[in-house]
Amino acid sequence: MCPYTVVNSMRDAELYDASQLSRRRGEIVGNKRVLIVGNGGREHALAWKLAQSPELERLFVAPGNAGTVLWNVAIQAQDISALVEFALKEKIDLTVVGPEDPLSSGIVDAFYEAGLRIFGPTQAAAQLEGSKSFAKTIMESARIPTAKWEMFEDPEQAKNYVRTIGAPCVLKADGLAAGKGVIVAMDLESALQAVDEIMEGGFGTAGKKLVIEEFLEGQEVSLLCFSDGEMAYPMVPVQDHKRALEGDLGLNTGGMGTYSPPPIWTAEIEANVMRDLVSPTLQVMRERGTPFQGVLFLGLMLTEQGPKLLEYNVRFGDPETQVVMKRLKSDILPILWACTEGRLSETRLEWKEDVAVCVVMAAMGYPLAYTKGVPIRLPENYQDTVIFHAGTGISDGQLISTGGRVLGITAEGKTLHEAREKAYALVNQIDFPKAHFRRDIGVKGLNPYK
Repeated sequence: MCPYTVVNSMRDAELYDASQLSRRRGEIVGNKRVLIVGNGGREHALAWKLAQSPELERLFVAPGNAGTVLWNVAIQAQDISALVEFALKEKIDLTVVGPEDPLSSGIVDAFYEAGLRIFGPTQAAAQLEGSKSFAKTIMESARIPTAKWEMFEDPEQAKNYVRTIGAPCVLKADGLAAGKGVIVAMDLESALQAVDEIMEGGFGTAGKKLVIEEFLEGQEVSLLCFSDGEMAYPMVPVQDHKRALEGDLGLNTGGMGTYSPPPIWTAEIEANVMRDLVSPTLQVMRERGTPFQGVLFLGLMLTEQGPKLLEYNVRFGDPETQVVMKRLKSDILPILWACTEGRLSETRLEWKEDVAVCVVMAAMGYPLAYTKGVPIRLPENYQDTVIFHAGTGISDGQLISTGGRVLGITAEGKTLHEAREKAYALVNQIDFPKAHFRRDIGVKGLNPYK
């Protein structure tokens, strides 16, 4: 018999798996077989939501984690040929890609060539995230408000430019760096060090090219949009906490927590973003012959001059997806399906009014070298709060940590204060020795104009 920690992971999966519950009751189940690619908290959140769809017949997650154990398939997210083979063999009706790496490697193109339906951008369209300089050229073509920038391949030229513009400034590895390839340098010495760190191998091949931007002041907001290539629907706005330490201090991470909605967001801001940033982006991508289908994720800075675009991502965010899925009232499967057929305009999105908060519990040392294999014990009862697994696995029947960001404790409430109280109450019940987490997730929303 496995310890209750593992049973809880299966219990959560079974609790929300509409197709499994329907089978037990002898009811008719849906007819769609869905494959999710990835193994993080984002993929667990997508599986949690998709499993509730009455249109679902069967769900698979490749490779998944301990939270998705009911649906896991032992294929890595970058093994595109094996994923195509599996999808053909299992007659998968829809594949949903979580991470950015397989998208940039052309998984969508490979699935198209095999005659398979997949939700996500092509390799050409995925350059919006795969190359910061490419993204900036698209922003310029679409006349999207963004930070002034220059791109460099020579470290000495980059340093000379830094000396010219001074600090603060923002330095970005051009390629994919798991959400960590951005350094905000507040003084000249830090900026010059950042050039060396990025371009001398600190971020691998992602740092061969360096983008240097002006520093923008304001509050950051993430806006994810469903897109079918022609149009887009916005999801609920999210505020992320990128820095490792409380008070937005420390190193950049993949994200230490999120909450939604941030009170600084308004209907007017959303309308402006959709009109002036999202629509022009989709138009330019169509004109280039690379229409964008999938999740268009905008990292925004709300400045005194209005919203400015920091960067594009081309997939569901992590840990943004955790709070977005918690607030999504609509069945997500028909929305994803409609995007693949250019019929997004025929769907409608409904959202809960409640506030959602996700607190990431990470391994000691993250985002630098961190400990793996730490045993974790979860409480037996946690009602409407969800524990989304990220870097977790099972060893000898015991739940253990396998990555840097390990769990995403996600709660909702009528107010931000209530959602925070629920999330942190559950965090305090989890036995995860020396876990690292921020205690101020969402505090910014309690004092939004401070």
